[in-house]
Amino acid sequence: MMSTAVLDKLVRFQRLENSLPFAQSLDARTLAGVFGGDETQYTLVVEDLDRQRKEVAARLATSPVIGSHLQNLPFSEGAHLVAIGESTTADRLSWFEILRTLVESHRPDLRLRFTNLAVSGATTTQALSMLPSIRRHEPDWLFCMLGSNDCQRFDAPSGPLLVSPEVTKRNLTELRARALTKGEAEWVWLTPTRVDEERIARFPFFAGSGISWTNHDLNEMARKLPTGTDMVIDGSAASSADAPGALADDGLHPSAQMQGALAAEVVESLVEEGR
Repeated sequence: MMSTAVLDKLVRFQRLENSLPFAQSLDARTLAGVFGGDETQYTLVVEDLDRQRKEVAARLATSPVIGSHLQNLPFSEGAHLVAIGESTTADRLSWFEILRTLVESHRPDLRLRFTNLAVSGATTTQALSMLPSIRRHEPDWLFCMLGSNDCQRFDAPSGPLLVSPEVTKRNLTELRARALTKGEAEWVWLTPTRVDEERIARFPFFAGSGISWTNHDLNEMARKLPTGTDMVIDGSAASSADAPGALADDGLHPSAQMQGALAAEVVESLVEEGR
């Protein structure tokens, strides 16, 4: 039987309905088998992740600032919000899922639709290959948090990048130009959260695989996003990677705490920029 810790991580970050489009209707028993667990294990993990997400959202909602902002969100009734991204967004505890929970709990009158198309481990090239699927969803708001996996380096922090900066920019430019089909649709960029380079270097899987990430690469990628006049939300401002509990033990993935801080940053930016 798979350990709960491993199953928790797999279920938390892997969205099979996005990486395996034919898996849309798989039941809990089948999904559990894909992850190497049994149905009871899988159900308990999902329920615990749902509980954690709701707790984070409930804590955020107690903030007078967030509570006020939730009453002034810029979304039209019935709008469709779509997110594309990597593990930070695919996460069942992600900023996007927390935003969904906040809105469903405190602004049900908006009747918003949320679709999370993020795929853990995806590069911008892989995201670009999903362009037809993104277009079919016809988003009114598209949130894009991509590029961190492009910044993966091999063998050493100075080794070759998985995707060159030129290709990253080209992929994101094409996504921005072609993903939206509605003339009034809005595009929102989220830049990467910071990482802990020392913990990444010590993490057994990354060390054994010879892969790494640096904040310099992530910052450079964010600086070159083809943002134009779009809203840009600074993921690095959500929380310091040095803050206790901000990152998972791998030094790369945001904790539920940082995801909550990022969700708060998204809500504040949406309202304060008056979109």
